[in-house]
Amino acid sequence: MSGIPQGSVLGSALFNVFVSDMDGGIECTLGKFDDDTKLCGVVDTLEGRGAIQRDLDRLERLARANRMKFNKAKCKVLHMGWGNPKHVYRVGEEWIESSPEEKDLGVLIDEKLNISRQCALAAQKANCVLGCIKRSVTSRSREVILPLYSALMRPHQVLCSPLRPPT
Repeated sequence: MSGIPQGSVLGSALFNVFVSDMDGGIECTLGKFDDDTKLCGVVDTLEGRGAIQRDLDRLERLARANRMKFNKAKCKVLHMGWGNPKHVYRVGEEWIESSPEEKDLGVLIDEKLNISRQCALAAQKANCVLGCIKRSVTSRSREVILPLYSALMRPHQVLCSPLRPPT
C-alpha cells in the first residue's frame, strides 16, 4: 500500500525511513518487523482501552502525513487473557475486526497463547508430503527416500522449531 516496490532492497530501506519515527509518543508497546506493525497493551481498565485507541489514532495520522496507508483489511484485534472485556477499536473511521487466532511471523497463535493448532497443521502438511512421496516413488531404498525426506518433509517438521527449547 506504500507504493514501494515489493521485493526490492531499496523498498525495505525506504520503508524503514518512513517508519523510523513511528514509536514517538506511543503509550503502548509497538512491535515492528519489516512491514508488519503490532500494537499491544494491557486493557484491564477503560484507560488502557483509551491508550490503545489513542495510539491507533496517532499511527493513522502518521501514516496519512507520510502518504502511506494501513491495509485495514489485514488489521485484526487478538484479545488475550481471562476475563478480557473485548473492547472494539478503529483505525481511522473503520472498525477493526476481532480474530480468535492470528499468524505472526509464520506462527499461528490463539487468544490463550496456545500453538497446538499450529503444530497440528504442520503435522497435517508433513503427512500429506509423506503420502505424496509414498504414492509417487516406487523405490524404497535409503538412497532415494532420504534425500526426498530431507528436502520435502523436514521443512514442515521443523516449522515450530523456534518455539521449542533447544535439544
